[in-house]
Amino acid sequence: MAMRFLTLLALALALIAGPLRAETVVAGLSQEAISITTDFDGSEILVYGAVRRDAPPPGTEPMQVIITVEGPDRSVTVRRKDRRFGIWINTDASEIDAAPTFYAVQSSAPLAEALSHTEDLRHSITIPMAIRAVGTGRIDQGQFTEALIRLNLEDDAYQLNEGAVRFREEVLFDTSVRLPANLTEGDYRARIFLTRAGEVVDVYEQMIPVRKVGLERLIYGLAHDRPLVYGILSLLIAVGAGWMASAVFRYIRG
Repeated sequence: MAMRFLTLLALALALIAGPLRAETVVAGLSQEAISITTDFDGSEILVYGAVRRDAPPPGTEPMQVIITVEGPDRSVTVRRKDRRFGIWINTDASEIDAAPTFYAVQSSAPLAEALSHTEDLRHSITIPMAIRAVGTGRIDQGQFTEALIRLNLEDDAYQLNEGAVRFREEVLFDTSVRLPANLTEGDYRARIFLTRAGEVVDVYEQMIPVRKVGLERLIYGLAHDRPLVYGILSLLIAVGAGWMASAVFRYIRG
């Protein structure tokens, strides 16, 4: 009985002491919120941090860092165009259930080295894994998803920068993520993954609220919440601008 008690006690102490040997990430962002104003032309977020250890690194496999910044999801219709009778027309379409409006992936090494497929499936880290297109039943669904990714990469709404994370002595890391001017309002999620031998060791997550402010907020609110008032004001402004231009022209000619 005493031996069994000692064995259970040893196991309990091992379980308690185990997490203390884990490698964890301590990180921060240069901006905790982003304000979209009338002259907003994009922004940049500096992501920095360090690896905290309570014991020497296990094994010889190097540690890697992967950082993602993800915007709000939305459903998207992807259309395929074909040339018919000398003109390009939409011939087919597919619905994407949820795709991030913005998604950036940056890593300290090529993703093929830093991340296993199993861990990618578990955490949805790479761009294809961040897009959900379920229940379509289409055999060629992958082609529409690839087209969506390609178009967003061209527009800078999706970004893949392998090797952009500076990782010094497997302790300190930093990188900067650029945000385009056409950001969608909502909560953005920044995630930092520590990986070793392709396996995720630790994850840090922080939300970044992106909101319209000032005149931009007022115009957006009127357009979505009070479209009738927005339309009347737009008409009055257009009439006033036309009258003023006409008056200035008559004054110049007179």
